[in-house]
Amino acid sequence: MIYLIKIYHKVKMKIILASSSPRRKELLKMIVSKFDIIVSGVDETLDPSLTPQQQVIRLSNIKAKDIFDKTQESRVVIGSDTIVVKDGKIYGKPKNTKQAKQMIKELASGNRTHSVFTGLTIIIEAEGKIKQYKTYDEAKVTFKEISDKEIDKWINTGKAMDKAGAYAMQEEFGVFVERIEGNYNTIVGLPIHKVYDILKENKIIKI
Repeated sequence: MIYLIKIYHKVKMKIILASSSPRRKELLKMIVSKFDIIVSGVDETLDPSLTPQQQVIRLSNIKAKDIFDKTQESRVVIGSDTIVVKDGKIYGKPKNTKQAKQMIKELASGNRTHSVFTGLTIIIEAEGKIKQYKTYDEAKVTFKEISDKEIDKWINTGKAMDKAGAYAMQEEFGVFVERIEGNYNTIVGLPIHKVYDILKENKIIKI
């Protein structure tokens, strides 16, 4: 039996998603029905001195902070960033189709398992007080064996280029995912279980 939980806003608080990602937009809709989208234009270059966990927290934080500093009054700003990591190598968004194919070939080689890290920063200003939450979530993804022809077919859909690791398991590529360990939504791009807990803790939403 499936139970549907209806969530209401307790206070009149503007919620802002600092991302242009349609996937994060759809995931956030599972928690709140109304929010604004303001895209951050910060430099997302990785810092080679940081761990993957630190990378995604840092990137989610500078995105959220950028939008928070540009807005006023009572608000919640949500920033997020996702990277794929295998054997210590970080895979962000591919720069071209050649790089996209190489990424998938590497992720589908060897043990075919990699980690997906998604960072989350939520900054809340209410009644003149500011709270900031910075965290991350990790999930593991195992691919099936994938042929060059299958990789080319996926890349030709045009959906690989704006994705970390050049794939999206919620799209056609999902047929090549053999197993996941962890939260599915973290892999898609937003750990909504963590978003929900923070908003609930701050009485932004209630059941």
